[in-house]
Amino acid sequence: MSPRALVTGGGGFLGLALIRLLRQHGWQVRSLARGRYPALTELAIEQIRADLADQAAVTTACADCDVVFHVAAKAGIWGQPADFERANVLGTQHILRACRHQRVRRLVYTSSPSVVFSGRDLAGVNESIPYPSHYEADYPRTKALAEQQVLAANDAHLATVALRPHLIWGPGDNHLVPRILARGRAGRLRRLGSGNPLVDSLYIDNAAEAHLLAAERLAIGSPIAGKAYFLSQGEPWPLWDLVDAILAAGALPPVRRQLPVGLAYGAGYLLEQAYRLLHLPGEPVMTRFLARELSTAHWFDIRAARRDLGYAPRISIREGLQRLTVALAENPPADY
Repeated sequence: MSPRALVTGGGGFLGLALIRLLRQHGWQVRSLARGRYPALTELAIEQIRADLADQAAVTTACADCDVVFHVAAKAGIWGQPADFERANVLGTQHILRACRHQRVRRLVYTSSPSVVFSGRDLAGVNESIPYPSHYEADYPRTKALAEQQVLAANDAHLATVALRPHLIWGPGDNHLVPRILARGRAGRLRRLGSGNPLVDSLYIDNAAEAHLLAAERLAIGSPIAGKAYFLSQGEPWPLWDLVDAILAAGALPPVRRQLPVGLAYGAGYLLEQAYRLLHLPGEPVMTRFLARELSTAHWFDIRAARRDLGYAPRISIREGLQRLTVALAENPPADY
């Protein structure tokens, strides 16, 4: 019998890529998301439309599943703390309760390397690095709380694993690539400081495959149960070289202007205060968290993922950029 899976956030960038891969491997798949998605309808995927805050709906969605891939989350550098708590912490609690109620044996949780980001360089760190005592944004804070709950839930009845993919990108990206292209077109991109810190990234197909590998190796008492794993291409690039390459894929010029790191951090603080006090719509163009992210190294030792998951990125950054260039040419950046 084909394995059965629930993918939360199945209409999102990673969720959809994962569902396509699971179907290619003969899995039966169900999606839980807040909307309905034509791409999932074309794949004949069962879609349950509900919020993660709805415990009854989440429990129903987990019925008869062998594996739950909890991909859905509220991401971003700005927003109401309660919204992040509701989606990332409460939603994960509901997933855990549903898994136990429906006797699901395996849970693969999509976390983030930002759960260990303290504002300083992360240069070649492995999974032994501790959680920081303070976070400058609600996304990493709530993702860290959720990850800890998932790992603590691993026991003799439910096997859990947390994956930490860094900067997922590629054709179909609805977050990182569009933001870079939009800011590039508007002339709002600035290099922070004179440095060019190394950063890891992850092509979408490699991210989806890592999730499948984790599910295949996860079992009660297995070596990966109760653990977290960093995921990346394993080939860190200078940050602004990567940004320029994505801009080039969208037929846009590279970033030339520069902003001192201290000025960006101070501006981020002032903008955060203004947005909170004045209840301004949208999000600030700069925050303290973003200033730290754009001026520090973020690359990781992925030997544990290679060893325990059998993970090996099949698509290189160069090949991924070629694929992205083709995709953007077919769908012009203004419409992407």
